[in-house]
Amino acid sequence: MKNKILSLLGIANRGRNLVSGEFMTEKTVKSYKAFMVIVAEDASDNTKKMFLNMCDFYHVPYYVFGTKEELGHSIGKEMRASLAVTDEGLANAIKKHLQTI
Repeated sequence: MKNKILSLLGIANRGRNLVSGEFMTEKTVKSYKAFMVIVAEDASDNTKKMFLNMCDFYHVPYYVFGTKEELGHSIGKEMRASLAVTDEGLANAIKKHLQTI
């Protein structure tokens, strides 16, 4: 199941329906373009708290999943602590798999 989620993140990235990194994730959420946010399990507590509060305020689904290395590798980049999916269909597909874990 974990590999399916990581491959969906890769598909989202290739389709330019995903942003990564704290700055871009924050910018996307605040501009109401994010349909979901994923933060790495090994991200700092401050990062997790910041995104939890931000997603709560902007009504964006928030999940803690994978490690920074796994998230980065799935999208063909270095380590990433946070990702935002900007396509509703892909976000729903990823959410469905995340809820079964």
